[in-house]
Amino acid sequence: MTSNLKRIPNGPAEKYDPSVDLLEWLSHNFSRYGDMYRASIYGADVYVASHPRYADHVLRVNWQNYRKGQSNRRVGFLLGNGLMVSEGEFWKTQRQMIQPVFHETAVAALFRAMQAANIALLHQWEQTAQKAASVNLTKDISRMVLDLVLLWIFGEDCDRMEPHFRVLSEEPARNLQLVQTFKSFRGLVLEVIAQRRSRNRFAEDILGMLLGARDRQTGRAMPDGQLVSEILTLIVAGHETTASTLNWTWYLLSQNPAAEEKLTAELAALTAEGFPGIGDLHKFVHTGHVLEEVLRLYPAGWLMTRRALNDDQLGDYFLPAGAEVYISPYLIQRNPALWDRPDSFDPDRFDSALVRERCPLSMLPFSAGPRKCIGESFARIEMQVHLIMVAANLHLQYAGANPMELDVGVNLRGKSDFIMFPVIRGTNRSQPSGDRPAA
Repeated sequence: MTSNLKRIPNGPAEKYDPSVDLLEWLSHNFSRYGDMYRASIYGADVYVASHPRYADHVLRVNWQNYRKGQSNRRVGFLLGNGLMVSEGEFWKTQRQMIQPVFHETAVAALFRAMQAANIALLHQWEQTAQKAASVNLTKDISRMVLDLVLLWIFGEDCDRMEPHFRVLSEEPARNLQLVQTFKSFRGLVLEVIAQRRSRNRFAEDILGMLLGARDRQTGRAMPDGQLVSEILTLIVAGHETTASTLNWTWYLLSQNPAAEEKLTAELAALTAEGFPGIGDLHKFVHTGHVLEEVLRLYPAGWLMTRRALNDDQLGDYFLPAGAEVYISPYLIQRNPALWDRPDSFDPDRFDSALVRERCPLSMLPFSAGPRKCIGESFARIEMQVHLIMVAANLHLQYAGANPMELDVGVNLRGKSDFIMFPVIRGTNRSQPSGDRPAA
């Protein structure tokens, strides 16, 4: 008989078929076996852990026993050994060198640029609303977020880099062709680095800050090849997750009028004297709840994988060295044991009294522990600025006839572009008949 300390969780006898949607397969087996089961996925022995207590152990309590798992290989193939991929002492050194670019002072310096970008987008959508036409929300938001990220990283060199990186907002596929394109980007970034050094110019953008960063132990600068990997990582991570979350935000608001009405009422009261400063964003309580609920339902980083270096114990279960652990924020954040009506959109579930009662790590859209997303605060501010500025002036009506389906890749996106009809608040303009989404 297997002792309790060597207990192995149940799970499906059949191996995962790569032709099947992985999230759908994981969700199906979650309903069969619960929040811990064992499965064979991509040829590996995998423990699928979908409860905060397991996530807490792997990501925080005993995090040093785990390295990035299967999903990391794909990211590394695209971006190199950047912060999302690197491990051990090398990762720790890189994190220390990069951390200052996310200091609140550095983020606040970009606040006006965030406002300007959203003003331009708002004007564009208002003009479209006056024509009773639709907008491609996916492409417009992706382009705006990408431009902001490039400005933040390259500063005065942004205009030079933007035409090359535009492929990220215009081409939805994340395939081998994109990998080849990214390899050409490395040379472009190296050219900018060389030119700045030749002119002895160290701007106050992210590239300039990283050029001036030094290892605390050795005093050495980051090698150029590694610097390029970190820059590419920041571009992709800073663009895709934010853009995806904002797409789902507008979609969910369009499907939930009561939540949108409450949001509009808050914005009307708090923006009466003009747009607030960065220190006032905390006053927009329901706005924050809306974004939190979107992150709960559609976390862009829907799956984290880890590989155990040594034997470990996950709750009642024995985990052998070499086994993979799958932690899905999507499954945890929709676990019916943790959430009432888990598939419903309800921002009020994030009222402070309810949050205090909730199990820690019931929410982990940006991961947790030492490897928690380094850009979380920047992303949250960026999303809040966008939602406040646009929702105070426009209502966006979903143009699709059917509910949006999921595209499950590295990030959680819509299967097609989100097409919306913008309506200026205070008008009675409605979208053309026949285009209204089904109830």
